[in-house]
Amino acid sequence: MADERRGSDLVSPVIRWFGRHERDLPWRHTTAWGVVVSEFMLQQTPVDRVLPRWHEWMDRWPAPVDLAAAPPADAIRAWGRLGYPRRARFLHAAAVRIATEHGGEVPADEAALRALPGVGEYTAAAIRAFAFGRRSVVLDTNVRRVLARAVDGRERQSPSISTVERTTADALWPRRDARSARWSAAVMELGALVCTARTPDCSRCPIRQQCAWNAAGRPVDEVARRRQAAYEGSDRQARGAVLAVVRGADAPVVLASLRDAWPDDAQRDRAVAGLIADGLVEVAEGGLLRLPT
Repeated sequence: MADERRGSDLVSPVIRWFGRHERDLPWRHTTAWGVVVSEFMLQQTPVDRVLPRWHEWMDRWPAPVDLAAAPPADAIRAWGRLGYPRRARFLHAAAVRIATEHGGEVPADEAALRALPGVGEYTAAAIRAFAFGRRSVVLDTNVRRVLARAVDGRERQSPSISTVERTTADALWPRRDARSARWSAAVMELGALVCTARTPDCSRCPIRQQCAWNAAGRPVDEVARRRQAAYEGSDRQARGAVLAVVRGADAPVVLASLRDAWPDDAQRDRAVAGLIADGLVEVAEGGLLRLPT
């Protein structure tokens, strides 16, 4: 009963706040496929970087069958420098699956969504909520941070989602589909705009009076303040540099030509091997590298 009461205390003010401060993002009034594309692109990527690329993709491939008909190489090129390019490969594969197994229509069923390449627990929940208005507990980084502070009194959420966290969130989520979907969008927006990771603006928060972390004096959790591994000089940067050369070439690339892009031989070799394993590049005749056909 306490969780239900706390949920009621949090949900209504956040939804009211959302009604006044909701951003006019294009994937909030688009097709189910538009939501799918946005969810793939928004994984670990800021909204301002996604917006122009999302418009480009939707203009070029407005439906799953359109992307499915294109070669994977086109998807990888069109992904540009959004980062984590495996998402482009997965999105193309998901489009093929939707076209061949679901009549070109994005499925609303959770199991069918989870069976799509690149769709995990969070992405399936987000698509169900934002594309179909279904009750689905959507736990992204922003949502988890809001709940960690408001409910548990912790500055940061744990690195991974626990069974207890899922159970607590489920108890807080509204039962009706429409209100649940609205709450999912609202609490995510609150985390993105107000209850941010580094500089939360508690004075603007609609639930500051109910927030356990605020009531406790906003204690700093040094243990939970994890930082992403440095990008400069990393294997991830090496992969990006190698892929940029292959993506920008008009013909298959000679391996030796990659030395200018990344001089460290061992790291470059790891990058090439990883890109091949992930299906982002393939070996052509003569040992040349190219995007997958």
